[in-house]
Amino acid sequence: MGIELQRGEIAEVILDFPPVNAVPAAGWHAIAEALAVAGSEPQTRAVVLAAEGRGFCAGVDIKEMQRTSGHEALLAANRGCAAAFAAVYDCPVPVIAAVQGFCLGGGVGLVGNADLVVASDDATFGLPEVDRGALGAATHLARLVPHQLMRTMVYTCRPVTAWELHRFGTVLEVTPPAGLRRAARRVAEEIAGKDPLVIRRAKESLNGIDPVDVKRSYRFEQGFTFELNLNGAGDRGRRRFLEDR
Repeated sequence: MGIELQRGEIAEVILDFPPVNAVPAAGWHAIAEALAVAGSEPQTRAVVLAAEGRGFCAGVDIKEMQRTSGHEALLAANRGCAAAFAAVYDCPVPVIAAVQGFCLGGGVGLVGNADLVVASDDATFGLPEVDRGALGAATHLARLVPHQLMRTMVYTCRPVTAWELHRFGTVLEVTPPAGLRRAARRVAEEIAGKDPLVIRRAKESLNGIDPVDVKRSYRFEQGFTFELNLNGAGDRGRRRFLEDR
């Protein structure tokens, strides 16, 4: 349970936080560390970011926040998410996200910063942050869906399916769940067959021409989450979520 790093030419970073991959604050930092290690090893040519269980990621661990007094858990989660999302983006080699089931909140942050996305045919993507009294990861959702749809999803908390993202071109391939990891490794192997130096420079150059500074943009969003916690909206949203479960 936790974060597993499988080293190799195609490295795998695997989330495993039963029952729904709601990631605690320390888990986000562990994701960042695993990606940094994988990317730093000369033999690594691509990284597959995957998860065990019925869903890729349910976002932050709200129970952890509610059982921790003050703002320590919130601040730790904020910094952890920022570190994990940045580690996906800054990884020197391409990161392929393999998404099954639900991909919510922080899961969208990870996937939106990935270079390629492969998803199972049962995968859905959403930002329920407004219902939780929070904001964040619209920066990353905007890399997956058109602008007006991104706004609709933020305001209404409606999810979209893998097939919808495939139509937008932001999910490369949709596959039955049993073939998900295999499909992700297949495209990783295609990338691994290229000159590794050229691929690393390609990743660096593509990040350099991005029109949005994703790290600064996300930290800006997080400021509003902290404001909502100071005025009580965050706690109200988290309590409603836990009461409704």
